[in-house]
Amino acid sequence: MDRELAIEFARVTEAAALAAARWMGTGKKNEADQAATTAMRAVFDTIDIEGTVVIGEGEMDEAPMLYIGERLGRGKDQVDVAVDPLEGTNIVAKGLWNAMAVIAVAPAGTLLHAPDMYMEKLAVGPEARGLVALEAEVEDNLHAVARAKGKAIEDVVAILLDRPRHQTLIDRIRKTGARIKLITDGDVAAALNTAFAETGVDIMFGSGGAPEGVLAAAALKCLGGELQGRLLPADDTERERCIRMGISDPAQVLRMEDLIRGDDAIFAATGVTEGELLRGVRFLGGSIATTHSLVMRASSGTVRFIETRHDLSKKPNLVFV
Repeated sequence: MDRELAIEFARVTEAAALAAARWMGTGKKNEADQAATTAMRAVFDTIDIEGTVVIGEGEMDEAPMLYIGERLGRGKDQVDVAVDPLEGTNIVAKGLWNAMAVIAVAPAGTLLHAPDMYMEKLAVGPEARGLVALEAEVEDNLHAVARAKGKAIEDVVAILLDRPRHQTLIDRIRKTGARIKLITDGDVAAALNTAFAETGVDIMFGSGGAPEGVLAAAALKCLGGELQGRLLPADDTERERCIRMGISDPAQVLRMEDLIRGDDAIFAATGVTEGELLRGVRFLGGSIATTHSLVMRASSGTVRFIETRHDLSKKPNLVFV
């Protein structure tokens, strides 16, 4: 993929974030998601790619745009596109932390077409890559991260979704002496934070959406980190769907190369609300707004943080409703 596309994809997430941020704290998560999706879709039409959505807003009969299988762009480079126009719809509705607009793009046929179900996940940054395993005991993984980072176990921070299904996991982590950061939503941001020391997060545990697992894997591939996953089909229907999507053994542990093949991928995210890594959209008065984005390429290892000032009066096509 052309390296110039990285900045183009930042334009995509910026538009989605600007649109969603108008709904921050309003209690209207569906409206926020629709605004982000509409804005993201519009900007994709201006980019020189021939993209196919492999992870999106749902099947064609479930979503009017950015649905799985939809074609995007106006160019010739054939790519897989994974999107989450608004990761953290509840976060935005409640005005909480770490909502983002997120995309991952890779050459056609390289992104896992993850079915919409739960996935058990384990994510770490580059220091602990290759030293943890989803099959290992929780305690062993925590101590492995502590050793890799030169920390006492009491200084290790694990992050996971605050859900009743995670209570046993929470108890085991606390028993080791490690600390926990519980989040309401947004485990792409959680996985991403494991690769940046300044966020204070060392390892991510627990189950969340499988599509988000692929997005997080793309981000960690760019950063030299690692995500391992295992699909958790709830019934025979979901197990059959895994098989139809090319996953013959839903119980297998999915490694980085299963989630995203090769080394050519681009990940972009723009903060919608404030977070440990990305600042949220700020409306400064008049028609001026600012965004804070992260754009990365796996092939080069380049990581860019982009601060952008927008004059919204000159962006009449940006959809806010």
